[in-house]
Amino acid sequence: MYLWVKALHLMAMVTWFAALFYLPRLYVYHAMARDKGDEQSMAYFKTMERKLYRGIMTPSMILVLIFGGWMLYLVPGWLSQGWMHVKLTFIVLLIAYHHVCLIYLKQFAQDRCTKSHTFFRWFNEAPVIALVVIILLAVVKPF
Repeated sequence: MYLWVKALHLMAMVTWFAALFYLPRLYVYHAMARDKGDEQSMAYFKTMERKLYRGIMTPSMILVLIFGGWMLYLVPGWLSQGWMHVKLTFIVLLIAYHHVCLIYLKQFAQDRCTKSHTFFRWFNEAPVIALVVIILLAVVKPF
């Protein structure tokens, strides 16, 4: 049973990270369109951002948490290991990042976002760091 749950967890994780990488990239292009006054592109980005967040990103996050929790239920001993504590800390930070993405989604939807495309280029790097740390911890289990 564990390997099936792990496979589902990994599929959901890959999907969630794809969305975590792509949504802020859409914000980069949306901010550039805003700066150019390109109303047609801005409307298009609003639709793409909303569908990505609600249709892919959030359901994927929920599945990651369900299957991850299920794996911890199956192997509760991991909760006593340091690497898991660090990994769970990064998961909490990713969930916070996910919700910050929602704040920007709502600001863009209401034409109130004032962040620059350069800001979103840097903002887009946070999930990359989290992915590297989480994968290393899960595979190597260093402590």
